[in-house]
Amino acid sequence: MQYSSEVIIDLPRDEMLALFDSTENLFKWQEGLQSFDHLSGEPGQPGAKSKLVFDMGGRQMEMIETITGRDLPDSMSMTYEMNGVFNTVHNRFVADGDKTRWVADHEFKFSGAMALMSLVMRGSFPKQTQATMDAFKVFAESQSE
Repeated sequence: MQYSSEVIIDLPRDEMLALFDSTENLFKWQEGLQSFDHLSGEPGQPGAKSKLVFDMGGRQMEMIETITGRDLPDSMSMTYEMNGVFNTVHNRFVADGDKTRWVADHEFKFSGAMALMSLVMRGSFPKQTQATMDAFKVFAESQSE
C-alpha cells in the first residue's frame, strides 16, 4: 500500500525543521508516544535505530525506527518496523517563502495476520498519518506565537 500526505506549515523551512528534527519535541505532537529510546548509530543520522513505544487506545505498540536518508533541508527518510508491518517514509520539505510544505510518501508492506488486518484497516493508515502531520503543524505554529 502506498500513499502520500501533505501539510502546509506557517513557518520558514529552517524554523520548521529545527522543531521537526528534535527528539525532545516528539512527545509534544506524536499522540500516544510513551517512550523514545536510541538504540544504535549516531542519533538522527543514516543508520541510527531507535525504539518507539506508543499507547494506542490502551494497547501498547512498539516499533523500531531506522533513519535511512538525511538530506536536510530537503528530505529525510526512515523505516518503521513492528510485528507484521514494514513502513518506508520519505519526507520532503519544500520552502515556500515564510511557509513550508511537508510531503510524506509512505509505502507499507504487511505480513502474517497484519496482511489480513490491513485489508480491513486500509483507510485508517492515511487518516492517522494526516492526523499526525496536522498535530505537528499545530505544535510548530504554536511555537512561533
